[in-house]
Amino acid sequence: MMKDVLRKYQGKRVLITGHTGFKGTWMTQMLLMAGAEVTGFALEPPTEPSLFGLCKPETQIRSVPGDIRDLPGLQRVFEETQPEIVIHMAAQPIVRESYRNPVYTYETNVMGTVNVLECVRNTASVKSFVNVTTDKVYKNREWEWGYRENEELGGFDPYSNSKACSELVTDSYRNAFFQDRDIAISTCRAGNVIGGGDFAADRIIPDCIRAAERGDQIIVRNPFSTRPYQHVLEPVAVYLMLAMKQYEDRKYAGNYNVGPDETDCWTTGSLVTEFCRQWNELTGENLAWVNQYDGGPHEANYLKLDCSKLKKTFDWKPVWYVKTAVRKAVEFELARRCGSDIQSCVRGQIEEYLAAEE
Repeated sequence: MMKDVLRKYQGKRVLITGHTGFKGTWMTQMLLMAGAEVTGFALEPPTEPSLFGLCKPETQIRSVPGDIRDLPGLQRVFEETQPEIVIHMAAQPIVRESYRNPVYTYETNVMGTVNVLECVRNTASVKSFVNVTTDKVYKNREWEWGYRENEELGGFDPYSNSKACSELVTDSYRNAFFQDRDIAISTCRAGNVIGGGDFAADRIIPDCIRAAERGDQIIVRNPFSTRPYQHVLEPVAVYLMLAMKQYEDRKYAGNYNVGPDETDCWTTGSLVTEFCRQWNELTGENLAWVNQYDGGPHEANYLKLDCSKLKKTFDWKPVWYVKTAVRKAVEFELARRCGSDIQSCVRGQIEEYLAAEE
């Protein structure tokens, strides 16, 4: 299905906010492989090294440095680009950082969304808009079953709450400004992503890789927390599928959960155990982890998504399950250490993913 979807991006003008981030870089490469005309608007890459920097896509896309809090700067890019499809991924995405810097988190995740939607409202060329949020937008009751799209929004920490606000902003703009226009508006609530090229702080797979580089044990803050882990290409493919499907038919617009099957909602401890097993198998090392709660701020312990709507609407199902996702992350990191061409690694895994879907 995705190969057919991607063919339709040939020549399409696509604007991505947050294209220098982890997800944004994977999406950019997939769109380039599809022949799309890609414009990105984002801050400089959030880490050093960064997947964006390692892929060196600057000559293949129009990459505009900018802050989504800057409405005039964002408006200029929309005016110059006249995008047909807009995918909004720029965000302050880290829970712990939102405790350290709540004002910046709300400015970016709430007013940033307002600014992007205002630009969409004032740009007649836009026919499809997807706002990427998070599984953490739901008011978490630590239920054992998955949250559905009609569950109550909330969010305990500033990050989760700000992304719930982003959902509400999108819904308000949809109702107030887009009811009588030929444009489709959707949000996607994705689970935790893993994959090669993630260098962010306070994410479990990058923490595992950094520990391996140092020759240290992996510190796991909360090994019993349950999360809907998935490879980064799973939600990226869904964002692009939804953006194109609703571009062709507005009936597909709405809110969608994007996550793995329930069997792939793993505890963090189980995920790290699997990472160590695969890492040690491929390297001959003896990497291990320890449970060491550090007294950090509140984070949800139990979180699952019900993705029935996505599956029923688009006949969708996950392609790479957690064990495969971990293996691809390990293979990617070992290739990077060997000095392999990173853009080729990314595109090679995209081709593997598309082939596995058939």
